[in-house]
Amino acid sequence: MIKPTYCNSERKQSLFHRVRILCLFCLIVFLIGGCGAGMVQDMKTNIEDIKISSLMQKKQHHELIRTLQPALDKNEPLSSFRTFLLAAAYYEIRDYEKMFRTADLLERQIGKGDVAGYGGNLSVYPYTLRGFAYLDQGVFDKALAEASKAAVILDRDAKNDNTFYRTQLIDISCIAGIASAEAGRMKDADRHIKTIEDVTTIGGILGPEKYVALARIHMAKRDYQSALSAVQNPRAGVLGLYTVFYDQTFQELPKYFILVKCLYETGKVEEAKKGYDQLLGHPQMRQIGGLLWPALLDRARIARREGDVKRAEELLKEAVEVIEKQRASINTETGRIGYVGDKQDVYRELIALLCGGNRAAEAFEYVERAKGRALVDLLAAQTKIAVRGKNAENIDRTLSRLTDAEKASATVADVKMPGDVAGTRGVVLKLKKELQAQDPELASITTVTDTDVKSIQSRLNADESILEYFETDEAWYAFVLSRNHIRVTAINGAGLADDVADFRQKLTRAGKTDYMARAKALYGKLFAPVAGQLATPRLIIVPHGVLHYLPFNALHSGKEFLLDRYQLRILPSASILGILADRAGTGRRSALIMGNPDLKNPSLDLKYAGQEAIALGKIIPQATVLLRNNARADVIRDKGHQYGILHFAVHGVFDAENPLNSALLLAGNGSGQGLLKAGDLYQLRLNSDLITLSACETALSVISKGDDVIGFTRGFLYAGARSIVSSLWQVDDEATRDLMVGFYQRLPRMDNDKALREAQLQVKKGRPHPFYWAAFQLTGLPK
Repeated sequence: MIKPTYCNSERKQSLFHRVRILCLFCLIVFLIGGCGAGMVQDMKTNIEDIKISSLMQKKQHHELIRTLQPALDKNEPLSSFRTFLLAAAYYEIRDYEKMFRTADLLERQIGKGDVAGYGGNLSVYPYTLRGFAYLDQGVFDKALAEASKAAVILDRDAKNDNTFYRTQLIDISCIAGIASAEAGRMKDADRHIKTIEDVTTIGGILGPEKYVALARIHMAKRDYQSALSAVQNPRAGVLGLYTVFYDQTFQELPKYFILVKCLYETGKVEEAKKGYDQLLGHPQMRQIGGLLWPALLDRARIARREGDVKRAEELLKEAVEVIEKQRASINTETGRIGYVGDKQDVYRELIALLCGGNRAAEAFEYVERAKGRALVDLLAAQTKIAVRGKNAENIDRTLSRLTDAEKASATVADVKMPGDVAGTRGVVLKLKKELQAQDPELASITTVTDTDVKSIQSRLNADESILEYFETDEAWYAFVLSRNHIRVTAINGAGLADDVADFRQKLTRAGKTDYMARAKALYGKLFAPVAGQLATPRLIIVPHGVLHYLPFNALHSGKEFLLDRYQLRILPSASILGILADRAGTGRRSALIMGNPDLKNPSLDLKYAGQEAIALGKIIPQATVLLRNNARADVIRDKGHQYGILHFAVHGVFDAENPLNSALLLAGNGSGQGLLKAGDLYQLRLNSDLITLSACETALSVISKGDDVIGFTRGFLYAGARSIVSSLWQVDDEATRDLMVGFYQRLPRMDNDKALREAQLQVKKGRPHPFYWAAFQLTGLPK
């Protein structure tokens, strides 16, 4: 068995196994002197290559970059071998932008014929470099595509009796195996495992490469026992002649993490505890957030199991701080070893601990931070987010500097130079504070900001309360906030996902009454335990997880629906209340109404949506009504900011795989641009008091183990809306027309939440089944 220690018995190899193999053979070729003229151009070049290779062996990646990058900056030629080492060094310090750029250069050079490097064919390396980087970033489809390209080249160009062929085959199969497992394609993952198992480790040099690759794929499959068996295999050590040339100072934390994680997951808790303590004590561990937070999480769970709640709390709070340091997701290390954890687990564990201690206010603050982290992660891939206001130029400059500083702080420093990264992280904190002061709303979606319970309570009116839900692995919790108190109650969430799905299915069968039993049961689970704490007529609900799919207004006490008792509205998080309240209303009653756009498919026509748009145009004095070919997406992009009210009586589609691709279906502008995607909204500058999405499923988005459901509602809120009306399922066209007409007729004399409630009650009189009236909900402010 491999003992959890840093030296001697644990020989850690680079994740880029081919770097070690190439560097090793470069050294051997020179010392033995048996290389041919085709391998070594001249003695001077060979000596320089050995020096550069030794930098990679010693993990002096920054020094290697300082040695090689100046040549590229001066447009001087660099051999493919050295270009490969440079790209690998950028990968090792997590500078992916420069790694991709250098890998592309390597591909071009190989295409010109510079293919060989000390007995090895370099042709596959641009693809495996990119493949491993995509694994780090969690972009598994792209990782698999790169591995597939590399496999074609390997079969075409390499010799299968060559050590380089074997290490390249291991790498390609490792990338493909992890990507397949993370995509849920376990049979494909098993096929790649078999390929690696069949590789012969001649002379022992490929032992570490082979068995760590197997461990990584098993980790991705969550088969921790098999992963542990692989990493503990005696043949994972470096054996034979090659150990003479192997630098024993070469340390790689990810392999050690694999060992300790597998010990923990297979129940060897005491060994895992010792291993995590050693891991957390490693001088470089604080630089690698992607490994640090899951190590802290598991160590905290061990502490809770041992009854050391204070230590568990300290570890979990440190993990939260690690997670929130960066705007971008920090799955890099865990992605590369085949273990992609869920950062929300850290928040869930901490919130459960605090709730168990009846520390409602502190737990609530971490609930809000968890929702903020989920939103930041989702939007991290957005290439552009609109910056608004008179100070937009300065804000944009601060955001750009913050992005650059975060990239720099995410790189891993040489062992001898940790101060460089520490200094950069100080700059990141300073710039985050600047952004928070310049634009709190932008800061809220690009960084995780602090949440103050008293500040949220001060935003509440005397006649309203907040009911916020949060799910942990241990229980569901319901927080009730009024202006003067906060309480938390543990509720029974067993089978809740199935209950909500069944309820929704029954609700969408108009005319049938079998929904009532489920409406009462869900009321009993979610509402009855806190009903006595809710004494206000207005209720703000902040859902979590599957509850984003739930029409709360259709829950039934046995005597009445919640709609009959409360004016309900929804918020994606309680923290956004302050941002919306600080947003000045336009005071404009001008409206842009779009209805029944021409989608070039008669089956998609919405007869009553057109009637709805025309009827609303008569109710709202300053209304512009656009129908059919005039209801175009480019009108919203170009002129949407001119209107206080935007109304869409159109189809909406929900993309569960990529919620930012969910779209409103509008007419094209001649070039086919008829989609208004949720992701587009973060680039728009609207200034609307009310946006109504009278369309199908416009309130929905994908639900992960974390949160935040990000569909059109959150996007329109960021774009500038103060209130949004949207729907939870495919609505009846005629009933929607009647409901919307009733809603807008009441708006001049009522707040938004009251107007929507009374319009729903009116429809309910003629069509009692919730299918016709319960789909619509108000998100944002009541007026």
